[in-house]
Amino acid sequence: MLRKMYDWCLGAAGKPHASWALGAVSFAESSFFPIPPDTMLIPMALARPDKAYYYAALCTITSVAGGILGYAIGAFLYDSVGLWLIGLYGYGDKVEAFREAYAQWGSWIILIKGATPIPYKIVTITSGFAGYNFLLFVLLSIVTRGARFFLSAFLLNRYGPQARAAIEKRLGFWFTVFLIVFLVGIVAALYII
Repeated sequence: MLRKMYDWCLGAAGKPHASWALGAVSFAESSFFPIPPDTMLIPMALARPDKAYYYAALCTITSVAGGILGYAIGAFLYDSVGLWLIGLYGYGDKVEAFREAYAQWGSWIILIKGATPIPYKIVTITSGFAGYNFLLFVLLSIVTRGARFFLSAFLLNRYGPQARAAIEKRLGFWFTVFLIVFLVGIVAALYII
């Protein structure tokens, strides 16, 4: 089943709608969706290493746009939508501490958490809730999300064929590694933030 899903992702990368789907996932992940865009970016860049930088730029732009929506949810709809989303991810009791940390470390929080597997929507919603400077939020989001996606693009563009061969040879192992990193990010977000 894992092999079929992997092959489907690689096959879908060449379809005309693939970029739209990647952009939609990247946008939604920054404000409410639980699945990171890397789940599409990596197979698409493996299938088309020549378009890896295009995919990274698309993820960056749509992720920042989704982050703006997350910021707006935190700034204007926190008591209804924002609080519900934060609670859905298990952060309800940590938001006030996170908000206080923003007063002192806001820029570093955005830069560090935007590049990690910790759900970025928590950063975007809390940035709006905390009243963090909007323009600085957007600039830092461009830097951190761009760094994350363009690093992936560089590695996949440069080592794509070798990476694809290694992944296809040991698909189960690499899938397990991805799941572990993803779960560690969630656990870290739940217990460290």
